[in-house]
Amino acid sequence: MIDIQTKMAGRALELLYLPEDQPCYLLDIGCGTGLSGDYLSDEGHYWVGIDISPAMLDAALDRDTEGDLLLGDMGQGIPFKPGSFDGCISISAVQWLCNANKKSDIPAKRLYRFFSSLYSVLVRGARAVLQLYPENSEQLELITTQAIKAGFTGGVVVDYPNSAKAKKFYLCLFSGPSTFLPKGLNEIDEEEEARESTFTNERVPYKIARRGVVKKSREWVLEKKDRCRRQGKEVRPDTQYTGRNRKPRF
Repeated sequence: MIDIQTKMAGRALELLYLPEDQPCYLLDIGCGTGLSGDYLSDEGHYWVGIDISPAMLDAALDRDTEGDLLLGDMGQGIPFKPGSFDGCISISAVQWLCNANKKSDIPAKRLYRFFSSLYSVLVRGARAVLQLYPENSEQLELITTQAIKAGFTGGVVVDYPNSAKAKKFYLCLFSGPSTFLPKGLNEIDEEEEARESTFTNERVPYKIARRGVVKKSREWVLEKKDRCRRQGKEVRPDTQYTGRNRKPRF
């Protein structure tokens, strides 16, 4: 489960299309125990997490996550000043706003309050990428309608649409002029698909569980270049010298 959460956080960060090698201040909605935040920290970003569960936030504190944590209900709005964040991610959280846990909960109103406040706290032109699990097409339409009503543009990116296990929905929202909508991933091998539904009781250190890739190593560089290519950026071809440690010059 740690590996799946980390991969989805990585994909969400990729879809944010942030400037390369520039730390950003990000919001993690429904941060839980801070697994997504760990990925953001590993990529050199600063972040604030908000979650409705005190138990989850306590677990995040016990793990010494690097981000700031806030107890709050996203359906009541995001309590930050306008233009506070360079971007926002959310993993498996937004669909819960479609549920009415009490009579006073009206999903459409809670969704609109959430999206309108999220639009406010983002820097103009910033993106929000919300990974979610809609129960049906009606629920997905309800979510996207309220996002557009709040001022966002964008749409839904679907990764692995033909896979029953690996299929993922990412709501990509733009808080400024509409830009191109990224394409979803399509190719997935059987080993990767099987790993999507693999559970284990083995305790793995969170930092190691992320990927086990050493920063600045050849594998790290190749992965970063591949991510840039998927974002449509121009990247130099890979060679035998890619990621090689060079001696300092005089």
